[in-house]
Amino acid sequence: MTNLKKSKSIINVGVDVGKALLDVSIYEKDIYFQVENTPEGISKLLGRLSRYHVQRLVMEATGRYQFLLAEKAFEKNLPVCIVKPLAVRRYAQAVGKLAKTDKIDAEIIAEFGVVVQPPITLRKSENLMLIKDLLARRRQIVGMKTKELNRIKIMGKALESSCKRFITFFDKEIRRIEKQLDAQIEKESSWAEMKGILKSAPGIGDAMVYTLLADLPELGMMTNRQAAALVGVAPMNRDSGKMRGVRRIKGGRYAVRSTLYMATLSATLCNPIIKEFYHRLVAQGKHKKIALTACMRKFIVILNAMARDGCEWQY
Repeated sequence: MTNLKKSKSIINVGVDVGKALLDVSIYEKDIYFQVENTPEGISKLLGRLSRYHVQRLVMEATGRYQFLLAEKAFEKNLPVCIVKPLAVRRYAQAVGKLAKTDKIDAEIIAEFGVVVQPPITLRKSENLMLIKDLLARRRQIVGMKTKELNRIKIMGKALESSCKRFITFFDKEIRRIEKQLDAQIEKESSWAEMKGILKSAPGIGDAMVYTLLADLPELGMMTNRQAAALVGVAPMNRDSGKMRGVRRIKGGRYAVRSTLYMATLSATLCNPIIKEFYHRLVAQGKHKKIALTACMRKFIVILNAMARDGCEWQY
């Protein structure tokens, strides 16, 4: 008589990630426990989960504290879901669970995984993570430089030299980070062709190209409507009953949208299609910000089509 191996129980796991501790809830088993957010603690957690068939391991994107757990879970081929904290909080509010403790948070995250079934997060290479970090750091330094440029105008001659010293330092740091970016981008051989296609569009510089490649990998595999929505430049209805509201953009990927904004500003000066479209909207009486938003939408649609068809800019 043969012994039939008992199949593993299917579970969904929610993890409330903290700097020091991981609060873990197994939804189907009504089990809660804590481990340290260290290699040893995570090894203990994954060892315990190996007894089951994990359908989803859900955690919130909490700065960088979830990276170690996610990476170790990926190595075990577990289905990791990294979700936005706001989505989990809104789910908790919707089901009336307003109390907040580490244990309750872990249980809500696990329940969110069962009910909402968020998509599985794709594993990113260490090189791609470094590229995203370098892009984020470049945006931070550009922001600090902009603040110093604004301060020159209001601080007066006495402090102008101080502001300029910081601006010079920021310029050097931006160039250093851009060199690092170039070196890391060269390692992503699959990006070489796409980089050339995107950079052929007037108004698109290296920062925009790298942001699209790292933060919008779906480019070229979406419909135009999906591309606009994913970036956050698709107009959203605000209609209810007799109220008819102004259409507004909402959501999307902030890093892509903010970089696209600067690229579109440049394109209104040097890109013949975007320039003509912008001036036509302004001539029709559109507010300049509304016209620029429409240009952003048109620009990302064009870039999506170029990526989809594998063809460079044509005019």
